[in-house]
Amino acid sequence: MALRETSLRPPPPWLIRWEIFAVFAVSLGASALNAVLNLIGSLLQSKSLASQQALLVGSLAPFNHWLDLTLQLASIAENLAPVVLVLYLMARSGEPPSLIGLDASQPARDAARGAVLAAVIGGSGLALYLAAFHLGVSLNVVPEHLPAVWWRIPVLVLDALQNGLLEEILVIGYLLLRLEQLGWQPGWAIAASALLRGTYHLYQGLGGFVGNAVMGVIFALLYRRWGRVMPLIIAHTLIDAGAFVGYAALHGRVSWLP
Repeated sequence: MALRETSLRPPPPWLIRWEIFAVFAVSLGASALNAVLNLIGSLLQSKSLASQQALLVGSLAPFNHWLDLTLQLASIAENLAPVVLVLYLMARSGEPPSLIGLDASQPARDAARGAVLAAVIGGSGLALYLAAFHLGVSLNVVPEHLPAVWWRIPVLVLDALQNGLLEEILVIGYLLLRLEQLGWQPGWAIAASALLRGTYHLYQGLGGFVGNAVMGVIFALLYRRWGRVMPLIIAHTLIDAGAFVGYAALHGRVSWLP
């Protein structure tokens, strides 16, 4: 994907390197470090990975549902702060969000692409997770454990949207843009993006790493083909919303779900 013309030149290489480090040091890079440490802790335990749990969305104040809701919404807003930071840094360099395809210029096409991609990746990802879990290389990933109150589903959907925005804007749109500006070859840039995505999912076990790294390669290739991050945000949001809401609806009612 060739870079589009902007009103200003991109930052100099040394500043781009610092910028990338700063952005990911306060966001998904820090998550990757914590995920590695969490996996080490899981491996050091005497019990198997499959007998341990990785909770994705849990109650933050089980003793008070209103406080819990407030904390959930605050957490979602805080997790989106790196997205605001990236958009600010791009704007300061004269780079509009449309440079990475973050706009509403193609709503129908973006939605269709996102829905098809979610169906393919979501189904394959579930099969890979179940295989990894039964092979003992993945923790029991519990997508949600929220109280059965009126705001449960809306919060799960907002959490899914947060994940889609944070990961696809930072790890696909922003990172690939900056690495291209540094002169990286497309293959190496895609590999770095996919490796980062897999690493911050290591807390789920080796299965989570492999599945998300493969997803990262596919998403990066499609981004280079389409030049748009919007379909990826939609796909990621649908995948996570399906996992969260599906787990809430099916857990304890089907035998194949751990």
